[in-house]
Amino acid sequence: MQLTRFAKFAWALLAWNVIVVLWGAFVRATGSGAGCGNHWPLCNGVAMPRAPQLETLIEFSHRLTSGAALIGVLILLIWAFRAFPKGHPVRWGAVASAFFILSESLVGAGLVLFGWVADDTSAERALVVAIHLFNTFLLLASLAVTAWWASGQRPIALQGRGWLVWALRAGLLGVLLIGITGAITALGDTLFPAASLAEGLRQDMDPSQHFLIQLRIYHPLLSILMGVYLLVLTRVLGSQETNATVNRLSRALAILVVVQLAAGFVNVVLLVPIWMQITHLLLADLVWISLVLLSASVAAVPMPRFQPAAQAV
Repeated sequence: MQLTRFAKFAWALLAWNVIVVLWGAFVRATGSGAGCGNHWPLCNGVAMPRAPQLETLIEFSHRLTSGAALIGVLILLIWAFRAFPKGHPVRWGAVASAFFILSESLVGAGLVLFGWVADDTSAERALVVAIHLFNTFLLLASLAVTAWWASGQRPIALQGRGWLVWALRAGLLGVLLIGITGAITALGDTLFPAASLAEGLRQDMDPSQHFLIQLRIYHPLLSILMGVYLLVLTRVLGSQETNATVNRLSRALAILVVVQLAAGFVNVVLLVPIWMQITHLLLADLVWISLVLLSASVAAVPMPRFQPAAQAV
């Protein structure tokens, strides 16, 4: 890897956005989404809340970290266009990152302005939460490939790369689906906590329960199926690929998948405590980022290297 100043900034920005995502989950898990009322971008009608309650501090700090992430991505975008020539994939990655962080902000604003926070159990909230997770994963993917390409890695070819690329595409779509069902499941666990594992299982099987409770059973089942798929895929890649980067990423992804499945089991057994929810989401983000980089590495094609300008050195 060629860790220029730009590349280091891009990797650091990716890490920061993961932290922002985790803090957003903490906001949801603690029921602090209404900490600033139904005001956005203001908090309870003011720029800086006075004598705030704990829920307000949690929500307001999330807005501050999200604002810092937005500024960071805008800096990334400007820097990319100054440091890399026309047609360089880093530019495309930076543009995608800027688009998705803006849409991320709009989705977050919508949750607040329409009151889809705190104890709201509507189908609209579940739908927007799913959209939020989908957009978040695309943002992280955009930031990841931007940092990847800025570090000297080759761009991808969307055609003519064989069945492995199609298998990885299926994996990416599958992990997106798992992420969406996980976000909805986490919402259901927050709004309808179970007092015991047995009670939770009874709720899941009761057709008279709220739809968020009935949907909880699908996430672990789909996660196991996708986990097995990814483990088989990484095994195949490890046996067929001679590229050292692909092999390293395959091993890393396989380890993360196993750890994530174990964490999901522990999460259920412990009745989804907040710290375990955050850990589970962190592992999900790492699985997603690893799969994105693995896909980019497998689909990479030889082409002349671009020479970055002095600003990226």
